[in-house]
Amino acid sequence: MINNSKQILNNSLTGFEISRYYRIAIWLGIFTILYNILEGIVSIAFSITDETITLFGFGVDSFIEVLSGIGIVAMILRIRNNPDTLRSQFEKTALRITGVSFYILSVGLFISIILNLYTGHKPDDTLAGSIIAIISIVIMWGLVVAKRRVGRKLNSQPILSDANCTLVCVYMSMVLLISSLLFKLTGIGFIDSLGSAGLIYFSIKEGKEAFEKASGMETCDCDDD
Repeated sequence: MINNSKQILNNSLTGFEISRYYRIAIWLGIFTILYNILEGIVSIAFSITDETITLFGFGVDSFIEVLSGIGIVAMILRIRNNPDTLRSQFEKTALRITGVSFYILSVGLFISIILNLYTGHKPDDTLAGSIIAIISIVIMWGLVVAKRRVGRKLNSQPILSDANCTLVCVYMSMVLLISSLLFKLTGIGFIDSLGSAGLIYFSIKEGKEAFEKASGMETCDCDDD
């Protein structure tokens, strides 16, 4: 994988261009928040109807990403106005709550997996999960590309790191898509639990990174290309 910090372009931007790219970064953050709210509502609604824990976990993750997104917007505003300042208390609090939420989600999913395997429960259907996952992959990948472009234009490692963290959402969507399609094709109940296990892995990873950033790290170790 290529480290994005090596791809940052040393462009000479005018004050107007810098302001424009920061506005774009803020709007990308706001769009991410609004999309995750919608995605979370739809995912949880269908997960209850279809009785699939992978889709339910994905929906809860979307709401956690909303809180993370609010912290990101606050970070961008701070960097735009005071680029040399440390993380604000609001950002740190948002990151810590995000980290705790991811860990709670991981525990909840683990308990659900054990119960489902014990009872032999399987979803009624996973078509909704497949559709939601495909839409999410397309939109989140578009956000990754846009955030990376803005981050490179501004020589901003924090914005590039946010793009890499958005990429993790793409991976989680892929987990949902694969598990949904496999269950649809095979009807094997434990595949839903297997998909949930994949979400646990990424949830723990994101929770850990949230706490690291709250401790003062401006970048995260999210997977990148």
